[in-house]
Amino acid sequence: MVTTTLDGSALWLRLDRPDALGAINFEVIASLQAGFDRAESNPDVRVVVLAGSGRAFCAGADLKAVNEGESSNDFRAALGRLLDRIEAFEKPVVVAVNGLAMAGGLELILSCDLVIAAESARIGDGHSKFGLLPGGGASVRLPRVVGRTRALEMFFTAELYPAVQMQAWGLVNHVVPDGQLDEATAHLAAQLASRSPLGLARMKKLVNETADQPAATALSLELLYSMLHEKSHDMTEGVTAFVEKREPRFTGN
Repeated sequence: MVTTTLDGSALWLRLDRPDALGAINFEVIASLQAGFDRAESNPDVRVVVLAGSGRAFCAGADLKAVNEGESSNDFRAALGRLLDRIEAFEKPVVVAVNGLAMAGGLELILSCDLVIAAESARIGDGHSKFGLLPGGGASVRLPRVVGRTRALEMFFTAELYPAVQMQAWGLVNHVVPDGQLDEATAHLAAQLASRSPLGLARMKKLVNETADQPAATALSLELLYSMLHEKSHDMTEGVTAFVEKREPRFTGN
């Protein structure tokens, strides 16, 4: 269901359900949670990468499996816990989007920090086609990324949008040729892994906490985080390395 691969300092979690277009069920959620458990407990893992296989990153929830198993409310709760965990995860989470990504696939993307998409990728919501509502926070997260009117268009029309358009709207960071998706993602992951783990964790937390705050409150929080960070080994090491004109040796402390 989810293939786990350690590539240097990056832990890849690949949704390995090509015949089901990567659809999410309880087993997929549990496997992804286990992957994040591994990433959290291993200090050598500095970046997590989510990826798909076959023709899709993820086409959403496996509704048949959900209906045959536990209740839809249980599924939404389980998915919500996973997405909240990804959004709050201290280590950077990069998502590589291939092929189709819709509904639950879109909600996975929205919970991640950086998005790389293949040129052929198509991204959308899709719930309205079946009279459904997003159950994983997309109604909150998507407007914050692309704006209210664009989010409503995506929700209302259920269209699948080209990766380049999603990049123009701010949902995707980089669009690369299909055959270069894994390579480009691995390069970005290696770049992030070379940065201060503590610095990236605090930067992510700061951005998440200040995104919806008034400017005065956000600036006060930034000042508090900066004062706290000044006492860290990583900041001292970074400044020392800059002065000595060498690469820093970050420890995450």
